[in-house]
Formats: sequence, C-alpha cells, structure tokens
Amino acid sequence: MALHLFASYPICSFTKQPSRTCSFRLLKIGNIFSPLGCLVSPKLAKKTIVRRSANYQPPIWDFNFVQSLKSEYGGEVYTNRISKLKEEVRLILLKQAVDPLDQLQLIDTLQRLGLAYHFEDEIKSILMSIYSHNNARREDLYATALEFRLLREHGYKIPQEIFNSFQDEVGNFKKCLCEDWEGMLSLYEASFLSDENEDILQNARDFTTTCLRKFVQQSQDQNLSNLVSHALEIPLHWRMLRLETRWFIDVYERKQGMNPLLLELAKLDFNNVQMIHQNDLKHVSRWWRSTGLGEKLSFARDRLMENFFWSIGVIFKPQFSYCRRMLTKVGALLTTIDDIYDVYGTLDELELFTDAVQRWDVNAVEQLPDYMKICYLSLHNTINEIAFDFLREQGIHIVPYLKRAWADQCKSYLLEARWYYNGYTPSLQEYIDNAWISIAGPVILVHAFFLVNSPISNDALKCLEEYSSIIRCSSMIFRFADDLGTSSDELKRGDVPKSIQCYMHETGASEKEARDHIRFLISETWKEMNEEKSTYSPFSETFISIAFNLARMAQCMYQHGDGHGIEDRETKDRVVSLLVQPIPCLNKVV
Repeated sequence: MALHLFASYPICSFTKQPSRTCSFRLLKIGNIFSPLGCLVSPKLAKKTIVRRSANYQPPIWDFNFVQSLKSEYGGEVYTNRISKLKEEVRLILLKQAVDPLDQLQLIDTLQRLGLAYHFEDEIKSILMSIYSHNNARREDLYATALEFRLLREHGYKIPQEIFNSFQDEVGNFKKCLCEDWEGMLSLYEASFLSDENEDILQNARDFTTTCLRKFVQQSQDQNLSNLVSHALEIPLHWRMLRLETRWFIDVYERKQGMNPLLLELAKLDFNNVQMIHQNDLKHVSRWWRSTGLGEKLSFARDRLMENFFWSIGVIFKPQFSYCRRMLTKVGALLTTIDDIYDVYGTLDELELFTDAVQRWDVNAVEQLPDYMKICYLSLHNTINEIAFDFLREQGIHIVPYLKRAWADQCKSYLLEARWYYNGYTPSLQEYIDNAWISIAGPVILVHAFFLVNSPISNDALKCLEEYSSIIRCSSMIFRFADDLGTSSDELKRGDVPKSIQCYMHETGASEKEARDHIRFLISETWKEMNEEKSTYSPFSETFISIAFNLARMAQCMYQHGDGHGIEDRETKDRVVSLLVQPIPCLNKVV
C-alpha cells in the first residue's frame, strides 16, 4: 500500500501538537544516549526452525546494465566548455550583480541549479557583505524573506523579528500580503529555517500555507500553480538536493528572462557529475557482486542501486567519490543485516551475531550458522578496509569508533527482535529511545565523518562518540519518515510495532491522528536541527551538510511509501533521471 508522506497532507500544515500528546526524549546514560533494555526475557529457539519471508522482489537493475552505463559528457571538449562557462558566471557574480537583491537572486538560482559548489568562496563573501551592511528591504516581503533564508542557510543568526513590519498591531501577518504570491512563496520557504520556539516563523508558515493553497485552487496559470504545489508538497529546505536540481533545471529553462549561460552550465555540469556518479556506481556494483551476498542470501533485499541513490542524496559533489562508494557499501551491508534481524534469523542466532559484532574478532565467525558467516566476514572485511585506508592516509586508528557504531546498531536490532518474539508493544518513548539508533542514522554518520577526510579534532571525536544533537536529530527524522512510509507493509509481514502503532496503543489515537503526530514530531525535530547551523560545532561544514542531507534523503525515499524496498515505483524514475538519462543539450559543444 503506497503511503503518501506529504502529498495529501503536507507536514507544513502541522502547526500545533495534536491533542493526544505523547512527547519524546532521548535518555542519556553516562555520556552516551542509549536504547533502553527490555525487561522481557527472550524465548528459546525451537529445534524446528520456521523462517519468515518478506517476499522481496529481485533487483530490477541488472549487473550488466549498470556496467554498460556511459556518458559522452566527460570528454575534454565538455570539461573545457564547463571551465569557460564557470569563469563567465563568476564574472557575473562578482562584477555584474551589484544590487543586493540581484546578488541574492543569483545565489539562490545557483544553489537550485546545483552549481553553488563551484562558487563557494564568492558566495560566502557576498553573503558576509550583505549581512554586515544590513541591506534587507523591509518593505519588500520577497526580498526580505529571500535574504533571511539564504543567510540562515549559511549559518548567520538572523532574528525572526525581521518580519515584524509585515504584521499588524496584534501580531498577525497582514492579509493584503496574500496578493503577492512571490512574497508568500518566499516567506513560506523561509519559515522552514525556523529554530525552536520562534512563533513569528511558525505563524508565517501557517499563514503562507493557507494563502498558497488558495492560490493553487484559484490560479489560471498552470506553471505558477505547479511551482507553488511543488513547494507545498515538500519545502525546499527539506528536499533531496540532486532531485531538486534536476527538477529546477527544467523549470528555469521555461522561466522568462532566464540566463542562457547559467542554463547551459547547469545542464553540462549535471551531465558531467552524472558521469562521475555512474563510475562510482559501477565500482560498487562490482564489489557487491564479488561479495556474493545478493545470491547467497536470497531472503534479503538486494538493493545496491537504491543504496547508491542514498549516497548521492547524502553527498553528491564530484570530489567525494570515495565517500559515496564506501557509504554505499555500508548501506548494502545494513540492508542485508537488517533483513537477518527482521525476517530470517532466530532469536538465538541473532544473539550470536550481535555478540560476534561486539567482539569484532574474525574468529567469532565459528559460532555462527553458515548463512551468517558470509555476512559477518563481508562486514568485518569491508569496515576494516575503511579503517585501513584512514590509518594509511591520516595515521589515526578508527576501528574502535566504527566497531562501536556497528555494535550499537546490532544491539538495537536485537532489542526489536526480542520485542517481536515476545509480542511486546513498547511505549512511544521506549520505542524512540531505541529506534533512532536502529534506523542506522548513527552508523551511517559515524562512517561519513571519517570518509570525507575533514581535519579530525578531539572535540569532534567526543561529539561523535556521544552521538551529539545533529546526529540524533538527523536520525530521528530518518526514523519517523521511514515509519510513515513503511510501517503498514512491515506489520503485514511480521515486524515490531513502529512509532505510529506505539502511539496508537499508548493513547488510543486513530491511525490518522498518530500519523499527524509523527509528522508534527518531524517538523519539531527539523527546528532543533536547524539550530546546528548557527551554533558552534566542532564538526566540519561538510559533515553538518551530510547530516542534513541524510534527513532530506529519508523524506525523499519514503515520500510515497517504501522507496528503498520497492524499486519499481517512484524510486525507479528518480534513479533514471539522476543516473541513466543525461539532460539533452541543444547547443552542441565543439
């Protein structure tokens, strides 16, 4: 059953916590946030083993098809043209765009076209100047909201009171603003950069959502209506970057007054980056085939393409090929191990596997059943390879950090298995204390921290060990999005109750009310994570972006249901648009 995460009832519409309140918190034990233990003892495995099956379909992406992917956009002719266009755009950015509003619009366009990573220093310089000179046009809602959003995106602490002039004497936004649809859309997008307890921005979100919905119902302009509907479905701040770029290139091409230089560069750069992603994909495809996991463990999801899709969502920039490749391997192993715990393994077997991972000893494989041995050795070898590469390059031994993340992951899986085998339904709080780890956000982010080769500080390592706020928030959004998209299917095949069912069981709420509550929690968690942009963090900007992108990718993957497990729906079209089909370029480069 396809579950539409945002389409029919956007998250942005949830402005107040539903009446049946059931808040969550993360319990802290010592310096580490940890899942609660279950007081119910596990059942002993029976001698006659009855295996469950999720009836997962085989992969739709053939190995030979993946290996055949190629692109013409990586040749010298194209790279030279891209370099020439970049210099022309840089000239526009630094010399021609002198008015602050023109500068802001150009930066916004570059970001949405996926080109901003080429001009990071120039963009930082311009935004610093705008921030220092306080150039906001307080009578222009569109310009004020655009400045607010871009500055907050880049870590500037801009007060919400910047919008006071657009409110009446009792603090409501002036109704006449609804006639300015560009201003409404700009304010709507800006409102999603809010921190916790920012009532002006929450009111802005409510107000603009209502106005924009009316605009869609009444507008005779199909292009404008589609633009607004796209924003109402999922706000820009929550969208997966690369898919948004692919969508916006088409929108920009139809825009009156678009700059042909920007459009040509956007198309050529997209195709060039696609070629790099194809090479990454072919590399991990060969690795996956060499492990034999897809063939040997037929009960598990064979979803290499989807795992690579995740890695693009997390970090698409071309210079991070190694990170994408290793994160895809981590994701493929996680998918297989998740199915061992959720579907195939007995409780006794899962205890043994968890113990083996905690010991991180290759000799532990001897205690495992045959089907677990190949999985355990693949995990052990792959993660040790990552640790070896890092030791060789940076001289730091990171096995303890990676081992601990995998041990936490498997312990959280095991707790859910105990709940399932004992027919136990936890409270929402108890579920969340474990589920933000079992969703695999921490293990993905711990690996990403080391894979981007940022300078490693002791403060950063301490925050990493403690699973600091940004890791927990990103993981919680990941978990809630997954639950909204997959819980019904997972319950049908036999799985532990998810957040929706836990809330229903605890409060007596209907399924709709429970889903509304989980959407509300997603919105509130985004506010908490937004604060990480403007507060001191020992983490690099790259790592912080990865944490944000993981949350975005989760909402993308589960937007229309289980996009990770079910390949032949929206996920297929998205993969094709990002990895298979280049954007047609009418101007032949010679």
